[in-house]
This record gives sequence, structure tokens and C-alpha cells, in this order.
Amino acid sequence: MVAAFAFAAALTACSSGKDDKTGSGSPSGPPASLSGTVKIAYLQKQGDQQYFVDEADGARAKAKELGVDLKVVNLGNDTNKAVSEVQAATAQKYHGVVIVVPDPAVGPQVVDIATNGGAPLLASDDQICLTGPDPTKCAKDKLVPRVGFSGPQMGTQVGGRAADEFRKSGWNPADTAIIAAWKQDVTVCTDRVDAAREAFRQATGADVKVLRVGTDNTPPDAQNKTAATMSGNRSVKHWIVWGCNDENVTGAVTALQNGGYGAADVIGVGLGGYLACKDWGSGKPSGMKAALFINGYEVGGLAVQTMVDRLRNGKPFPAEAFATTKMVDPADWRQSGLKCT
Repeated sequence: MVAAFAFAAALTACSSGKDDKTGSGSPSGPPASLSGTVKIAYLQKQGDQQYFVDEADGARAKAKELGVDLKVVNLGNDTNKAVSEVQAATAQKYHGVVIVVPDPAVGPQVVDIATNGGAPLLASDDQICLTGPDPTKCAKDKLVPRVGFSGPQMGTQVGGRAADEFRKSGWNPADTAIIAAWKQDVTVCTDRVDAAREAFRQATGADVKVLRVGTDNTPPDAQNKTAATMSGNRSVKHWIVWGCNDENVTGAVTALQNGGYGAADVIGVGLGGYLACKDWGSGKPSGMKAALFINGYEVGGLAVQTMVDRLRNGKPFPAEAFATTKMVDPADWRQSGLKCT
């Protein structure tokens, strides 16, 4: 029972502004075991993005299987809506809240609201810090439990595949550059691109210039920012692209294509697969050489299961719970289970 309440006690210490080092803070949230129908709110940023659409579908399927009353809300990129929807969930007596925050800076505020409203909080995908706006500066024991993917593991897979493609290409490192595109205040994104760079360096030993491109994690912004980066680096003959998600990589690859670079001069390794597959489905040569398939459906189901285990059975949240990933390419994506809509 003490273990089951450990996370809630941490939340109570945070909301009171005191560090309860004795562990004696009174737990928030419902009792460790609930009977009857469990109500969960699943609040997502960018809910119209394909990955999050799949995540919501997976959450709904798991909720139906477990007899859970699930509400899914698309927050877009609106931090104010994130705050108001957590307030609404606690006011409507939802037993637990799962959230993908639009911006990690809003984390401590939603933690406070959930704690004061008595609802255990589980982060989905992106990290949230109990005590500050920047999860990169947060002690591990102050991070909200999270369901999603391992950023370093994903980045390592992406960087490794980029290295394989680079070796096959025979390109000269001196006239090759890497675009790493991501929203730079999202911790899990930084974990991915940093791990990709390290994996590429270790696998190739090549001194390839890395251009760090800050975006809002959408294709249009990645395309625009890459176009500006490309215009300042016209001596580059060949490009390697990775990023936080498929949106960044496909946006960057599109910009390079529009800038006159052919598919043979671009190695794009996506992260998601749900946009890369659209290029592959056309049958035309593409700069998208591969993508790491991350299954949002699996994450949504895992998040609901994790919350139900906490609410019904008193099982403590794990610090992190990870879904599986798989590298796919134009030759095998159709057999992978990847949905391309």
C-alpha cells in the first residue's frame, strides 16, 4: 500500500510547495482499489496528427476491453486548454488523467490541479517535471511516471540505419551534411536526436557536419526551416535527415526536394512511419529511405492499462513503460502492421 501511494505523496509535496523528505505527505487520488466503472480522461496535444489518432484508437480499444469510461480530448498546441481540461476532468470526478502536454512548461501546473483534484496523473509520450518547467533539468525522482517510447533507444536505431544508408551511398563526408530537426524544448525529442547523432558517429567514424534545426514538430515548419538552412549551405551535395518524428523528416525531405536535390542525394530516416509510407506507396523514388515504426495504438492501450492497474489494483505506476519499435522501409512496411492513411 505504501508503494502504491508513493507517487501521489510526491504530488502532494509538490503542490504544497514543500519537499516531503519523510514521505509522510498525505496521498492524493482515489483509494488504491476502486470498484465499479473507472473514468479516465486522456488529453492529447496535436490530436489530429496520425500518431495521436492511432494512440486515441488504441486507448479506446483498451478501455472497451476493460470496461472503462474514457474521454479523449484533442488539446492541439494550446497550453491553456491543457490546464482547463485537467480542471474539467477533476471537477467531473474522473478517477485518473493521462496527458500528452502541448508544452512541458505547463507540467507543474497540471500536476498541481490533478493532485488537488484527487486524480493520479500519468504522462503519455512527453516528460513532465513535478517541480519545474524543463524536464531536462529535473531530477529523475521528480519526473511524472510516463508511458511511451525510449528516446535514446529510438534515436540509436535511427542513427544506426542512417549510418547503414550512408555507408552504402559512398558519399564524401566533406560534402555531406546532416539535418537534425525537432522541437528543442521537448525532452524526449532531444533524447532522440542526440542518440541518433551518437549512434551515427560511432557506426561511421565520419566527420559529417550536423545542422540543428529548431521546429514546432510539424511538416510545414520543418519544411520552412529546412529551406532556410539549405539556402545557407549550398555547397552541400548530399543530405542526411533525422528528427523527432515523421513530421520533421518528411517536411525536411520535401524542402530538399523542392530545392533541387534528387532522391539519390537524400537519406531521410523517419520516426513514426505514418508519413514516410505515403511516399513509398506512390512507387516513386523517395529521399525517405527508412523509418522507425512507432505504434501509437500500442501506447494508447498501454497507458489505459497502466492507469487501470493503478486504480483498480493499487499497482504503482512504473517510472517509465515502453512500447516496442521496428525499422521499416519501402520494401517491407506493408507487412509491418503500419497503417498508412
